[in-house]
Amino acid sequence: MTTPPFAPPTDAELAVVSAQLGREARGVVGIAARCVCGNPTVVATVPRLPDGSPFPTFYYLTHPAATAAMSALEAGHAMPELAALLEDEDTAAAYRAAHAAYLADRAQFGDVPEVAGVSAGGMPARVKCLHALAGHALAAGPGVNPIGDEALRLSRWSPKRCECLEPGAAGAE
Repeated sequence: MTTPPFAPPTDAELAVVSAQLGREARGVVGIAARCVCGNPTVVATVPRLPDGSPFPTFYYLTHPAATAAMSALEAGHAMPELAALLEDEDTAAAYRAAHAAYLADRAQFGDVPEVAGVSAGGMPARVKCLHALAGHALAAGPGVNPIGDEALRLSRWSPKRCECLEPGAAGAE
């Protein structure tokens, strides 16, 4: 078992995440990726929420501008283009490796039989949710999740440009 690359969230970080989500953050064990300004972008969440519900999405995208960008890609029908990338064996192999890495990261926080072998975003064989794939790509860093990396590249959002203070953005301080 490796140590996760994040510390437990502070109360202030949980307040920002809750504002970003528009509801109370649940089961957050760390901030897995941040905006350049320091605000949370992706949280790591326990695989079983405090109410007992299984929750397979370990890396959860919370940043409002990032989630909007992934929603715009999905609405613009980017999924078939991204799914077609899996026809390349190297990309498909990297995507399967991303799935395995995701499962290993989540396993550090518990074994939940209901979600055993299930990662997120359609991994390892299809493209289902760009929010989850982008969240994983941001948390793991470039080169780990090829579909998440490509979704981020196609989007109009960048983790290198703060949009937290944009008018109406949740989490603006």
